Amino acid sequence: VQLQASGGGLVQAGDSLRLSCAGSGRAIRPYHMGWFRQAPGKEREIVVSINRSGASRYYVDSVKGRFTISRDNANNRMYLQMDNMSPEDTAIYYCAATSSVLYSSRDQYMYWGQGTLVTVSS
Repeated sequence: VQLQASGGGLVQAGDSLRLSCAGSGRAIRPYHMGWFRQAPGKEREIVVSINRSGASRYYVDSVKGRFTISRDNANNRMYLQMDNMSPEDTAIYYCAATSSVLYSSRDQYMYWGQGTLVTVSS
């Protein structure tokens, strides 16, 4: 499955942004999916993941209560709603897919989108 992330941009602290991930080539329905981010000089980290049905989600502590992941299997898309953003959220955001049940682990993801840059100014 090919993935393409979009929706990044420059926002101010406290603002909201919604990222989209479009799947193509194959349906995303069979895959667990996740959003990752990589800040300058840091390793890529998981932000949030969602199982294939959308019933189960995993959020890293730093985004709990601010970010919401969702998926629309019928339209082959996944979303990340980011609210009350802070400069610490500045990073390139990637969407990814895995067939592994260990979908909270970065190493289990085999399909990656190209990333979209999110910049949050103070």
